[in-house]
Amino acid sequence: MNHTTAHHASPPGPPGTVPAADTGARPGTRPRTPPAGGPPRRGRRRANRRELPGAVFISPHMLALALFMLVPTVYAIYDSMRTTRLIGGSHYSGFANYRTVLHSPEFWDGVRRVLVFTAIQVPVTIALAFFFAAMFDAGVVKYGRFFRTVFFMPFAVPGVVAAVMWSFLLLPDFGPYAKLMHSLGFGHVDFFSSRLILPTIVIIVIWEWTGYNVTILYTSLKSIPRHVTEAAVMDGAKLSTIILKLKLPMVRPTIVMLFFLNTVGALQLFTEPSILAAFQPQAVSYGFTPSLYVYNTAVGSGDYNLGAAAAVVLALIIGALSLGAFVVRKRSGEFR
Repeated sequence: MNHTTAHHASPPGPPGTVPAADTGARPGTRPRTPPAGGPPRRGRRRANRRELPGAVFISPHMLALALFMLVPTVYAIYDSMRTTRLIGGSHYSGFANYRTVLHSPEFWDGVRRVLVFTAIQVPVTIALAFFFAAMFDAGVVKYGRFFRTVFFMPFAVPGVVAAVMWSFLLLPDFGPYAKLMHSLGFGHVDFFSSRLILPTIVIIVIWEWTGYNVTILYTSLKSIPRHVTEAAVMDGAKLSTIILKLKLPMVRPTIVMLFFLNTVGALQLFTEPSILAAFQPQAVSYGFTPSLYVYNTAVGSGDYNLGAAAAVVLALIIGALSLGAFVVRKRSGEFR
């Protein structure tokens, strides 16, 4: 080593230190490390200020959720664990109401019936919705915008109005559909009989909800990049191949979401059977669906405590099915 190099070289520090030439620090000192525990306090305050507008915007929704869902749910659980008598008033009864519901054959008959209804109505509705949405997206339907509006109109009709309208259309003696079936050689068809009441409700609900699903699926199909379809057309693919092999897998997350939403709605079936019960009380029983069992128990019989217990049991069943659907969607890669 020459004299100049020896003059400018830094002397080695104690063991465990970093030379000053590497860190810019004085010889013999350790480098400064950032404090443990995350970003500085000023950075955290700045991040909180950025999140404040989002919290302000969602606060009305969270308040409505608390007032109209969380509070009634907590009160229903509280009410379900009490028993009210004309003499003696209300007193704590533990899980007695839940035992009554779980041993009620009418409640479980309603659960089985609504599961059968869901297994038929939901797949048929989504299959029809995808077919019509694919036709609209492919442009093979003339005046597509007009027909999309027509398909969506049943969803805009309130469920009560739709059920009353269909009740008159399906009257066994004066309804046009009963006359049509008679002219086709099927004889006297009573759509409100015990044998046909469930298929009748399936038809009504499919009519109500197909347009909504068409709108969602049509929007999802429109989001597919155009060059993907153009490349398939240039390769000579048929329209059916493009729809079933190309577009259907690309909108699968939307279809799974619609299956989930339609299933939750179907399990809460109430409006249509409650309206049809006025036309044929024998066909629509006390516990035709779980929701109808809750209503007839709480309002019809005046046993609000037992009705609250049935509502909680129904909510747990729907919650368990929803959780299972969420697990399936997560395993399929829909959630990250």
